[in-house]
Parts: sequence; C-alpha cells; structure tokens
Amino acid sequence: MQKPNINDIAKMTELSISTVSRVLNGKAKQYRIGIKSQQKVIEAAKKLQYVPNHFAANLKSGRSGTLALIIPSLNNPFFANIASEINIELRKLDYIVIISDSNENMETEKKEIQQLAARNIEGLIIVPCGDQWIHIKELENKGIPVVCIDRYFENLDIPYVSTDNFEGAFRATNYLIENGHKHIRCIQGSQSSTPNRLRVDGFCDAMKKAGLKNYEISGNNFTFENGYLETKLILQKENKPTAIFTFSNTIAMGCIKALREENIQIPKDISLITFDDHPYLDYLSTPLSCIAQPVSNISKMAVQFIYSKIQNQQIDISQVLLKPEMKLRSSVNKIN
Repeated sequence: MQKPNINDIAKMTELSISTVSRVLNGKAKQYRIGIKSQQKVIEAAKKLQYVPNHFAANLKSGRSGTLALIIPSLNNPFFANIASEINIELRKLDYIVIISDSNENMETEKKEIQQLAARNIEGLIIVPCGDQWIHIKELENKGIPVVCIDRYFENLDIPYVSTDNFEGAFRATNYLIENGHKHIRCIQGSQSSTPNRLRVDGFCDAMKKAGLKNYEISGNNFTFENGYLETKLILQKENKPTAIFTFSNTIAMGCIKALREENIQIPKDISLITFDDHPYLDYLSTPLSCIAQPVSNISKMAVQFIYSKIQNQQIDISQVLLKPEMKLRSSVNKIN
C-alpha cells in the first residue's frame, strides 16, 4: 500500500499542493493562509496518517538532519552514559544521531569517519581513541564541524569539553594520603589519551607534595581485564599497597573481582577509590568512593558547541574543562 502524500491531502481538502505544503511546513502565517484552510489540512493529514518525508525535504534543503558520535567503547558505562546524554540533547534539536564504537582502535576510528562523512552528516562529536588527529582535522577541513568530548588534543584547534582530570586525580590521591595511606598503587587506562596522562600527573603531584616515593603506576587500557590482571600482579608482590586508585570504574570492577578471588576485603585489607561514577557503585557490597565527572554538563556543552558551529555562530570559549566532584562512600579505610 502506497504511503499518503501531499497530493492526497490536496485532493481531500480541495486545496492547492502549495497551500498544503506551506501549512505542513509551518509557513501558513507567512503566506496568510486562513485558519479554516489550516484546520482542513491538519485534519486530513491525521485522517490519512500522513508522515512527512524528511529525507526528500533534507535533500531539497541540503541538510541531512544527522549528526554522528564516535566513542571508544559502548561496553564502558561511562561512554554509554555520554552517548545517552548526547542523544537526548540532540533529539531536542530534531537531529538523528548515528552512534559508532571505535573499539579503542585507531584504524577503526579512521574508517568510521570516512564512512560517516559519506553519509552527509552535519557534524561529528568524538571521543578520540588515540594520539593521532590528522584524520579528524581533515574532516573539519571538508566543512564538517567537529567537537571532541572527554578526550582531546591540547595542540589541536578543535573545540573540546572535558573534565579537569589533573584536579580529580590530585584530590583522590590526596584523600587517600589524608587517611594515612603512604603505599598507594595506581592502575591507569590508555596511555595515549590526554585525560589519562593528566590523571597520572595529578596522582604523581599529590604523592610528591606529600613527600611519598613508595608508589607505582601500571596498566594500559580502560578495561575490566586490565583492572583484573594488574590487581593480580599487584597482589603477588611482597610489599602490598594499602590503597589502590583505579582510573575508571571498568578498571575498578576488574580490580574488585581480583581482590575477591584472593579473599581481600575492601576497605579492611586494601582501600579503593576510582575515577568515574555510576549508580551501581552505590549497590556494591562496599560502596565505592570515586571522582565523578559531570557527564550531563559535558554532553550539553558539547552539543551547544556543535550546534553553534553548524549554525556558523561564533564560540567565545571553545575549550572547556569542568570541575569533577568527589563522592565519598565506604571503600577507603583510615589507617594510622
């Protein structure tokens, strides 16, 4: 059965196709179309269950009504949360969002960008997965606006919104130190990402300012497996730490699994604090203290940036770091 179109509405209402089109496109007032004619069109459209052909309209206007979002992993609750928040915000602006998972792979990210550009997207919001950015800049050079979120490049003139990762890591480490911990182990994520490097800097700075030298940094990605394996290695050493600081809640979950297998209790035997928050951290047997990133505000600001660029509006401040929040639960023990 053929879908009803504007011609069908015009026949039913005995009005011209141009009049019907103007009413459906919200231009009735502009063309001084009477209230009765407007009501006729609206009632006929409802009766026929008319659905506008946005694809045809977008072809005519040169718009696609589509934006793309590339994130490193949908398995990571933090990135899944970002995807959800951005989708909500862009829906308010009547955009459809294509969400792509680069799987923390640079070559996959490059291919995804090529394919998305061919789909006539109006803009791209991206959490880059590596330390290369030429392929991202090339997309912007083609006239497609780009905004980086969470991860970014300090030497690239592309707008970004992220958290003050240095401050977050410094505060988390300092909290452990204030609670008497001197032997602290840090499990990091992807070493090529700017947030990870800044978290390492914040951790080291807090330890050095406290005059503490007995610390180690290990790990190589933001995965459950990384947290699990690194914790297993940590527990094999004679001089075990009194506290562990993980750089993501995925790493923390792997760490917790390893600790449980070794019958090590949190925080009685080892204290644990992590970067990133999630509602499930409150429901663990020992609720986990964390540095929470303002995901909602990050996402809203990134959408504002990309929309402003699409509209060719001037952005006064285009590179923003938002303050994190420390949420204290019961995973850190105070020791003498």
